Amino acid sequence: MKIKPLGDKILVKRVDAEEKTASGIFLPESAKEKPQQAKVVRVGTGKVNDDGKKIDFQVKEGDTIILGKWGGTEIKLDGEDYIVLGEDEVLAVVG
Repeated sequence: MKIKPLGDKILVKRVDAEEKTASGIFLPESAKEKPQQAKVVRVGTGKVNDDGKKIDFQVKEGDTIILGKWGGTEIKLDGEDYIVLGEDEVLAVVG
């Protein structure tokens, strides 16, 4: 991987959106919602508090997380779409 997030930032890749509904209807691209689940690909070096102590991440590489639909900064690297966001933008860890 050619990118390493800094500080309390994490790099995630969205989980693919559902292709069909529960009743079996296939959805066109325009009707798909932006998925809110993502896999953590890399984590930064960690946040430092006011006392200079490093605060450990609550997420780790490989975790599946829930994030807001419009959170983070979307980037493209080697033809793949990723999102860089702060750990405070993570809503929950799945599992």
